[in-house]
Amino acid sequence: MPEPHPRSAAVVVATYNRPDHVRRCLDHLAAQTVAPAAVIVVDASPGTLTRDVVAGFPDVTYLRNERGAGHTATSRMIGVAAAGGVDVVAFVDDDAYAEPDWLEGLLRRYDDPAVAAVGGRATNGQPGEEREGLGVIGRFLPNGTLTGHFAADPGRDVEVDHMLGANMSVRRSAVEEVGGLADHYPGTCLREETEIALRLRLAGYRIVYVPEAVVEHVAGPYAKGRRFDLRYTYYGERNHLVLLGRTVGVGDVRFRRYLGVGARTALGHVRYAALAAARRPRLFGEDSKARGVANGLSRAVACAAGGVAGAAALVRLGVAGELGGAR
Repeated sequence: MPEPHPRSAAVVVATYNRPDHVRRCLDHLAAQTVAPAAVIVVDASPGTLTRDVVAGFPDVTYLRNERGAGHTATSRMIGVAAAGGVDVVAFVDDDAYAEPDWLEGLLRRYDDPAVAAVGGRATNGQPGEEREGLGVIGRFLPNGTLTGHFAADPGRDVEVDHMLGANMSVRRSAVEEVGGLADHYPGTCLREETEIALRLRLAGYRIVYVPEAVVEHVAGPYAKGRRFDLRYTYYGERNHLVLLGRTVGVGDVRFRRYLGVGARTALGHVRYAALAAARRPRLFGEDSKARGVANGLSRAVACAAGGVAGAAALVRLGVAGELGGAR
């Protein structure tokens, strides 16, 4: 039987059209060494396939997110609201399978009242991933960019600025203190999990990366498109600008520096297209001149359009001028 724990925790699984992944995810949550007080699946999918899977787990709560695809943050909000008076809410993706001591490892770090969030490691099955980026895990850099490297294993806890949504947890009282979760990150939902982490850090709380709290992240299929396609590029720029505007504010030096980063990225794609055009043409194959030019120019357009859309979203949200802090 799972061991009792003095700190209560609910686990929220946000999902869209991945019923088979949900089944395996719930199997792993059922095997935890510390049993969660509640497991809540929030389903944004059309149809009933995921609901039918969850029906096979009598202790799991099934809830709907009627906003559908592109609203993972809303699913998290629904889960948190349904979690009751627990101390900690942990989030795991539907395509992330937790090791048996996953929740136990996350909860142990909340003994420190200064800790408002704890994230864990997500393995991807890539050679050498445990050594990549050991010195820069989960950092918010002076130029407004973020580092990831959440598959790295430094062999010890590390202070970080943000976490991976596939494997993270938050202290419920701290989240309520900084205004709760928000959903302003549509499309691919990039950065939706990052806002709450940065807000907690800006409020003076600690966030800890715990490499012993492991999930296997198998990267299930996207609702639309593929990872790193043009939608990913567009929403990456759009949502990152919204993130910066809602956390540090548009008057912050990190926001201004990131505008330069975005411009250089778009120009880099244009240069790629120019280099492709200068090569000897090839009639066949992936390396053709036409393909290279089209790829570079389309990514440049997606990058620039995402930046414009992000700026427009900030205007609609009323984030302008010397703003510091989330709205």
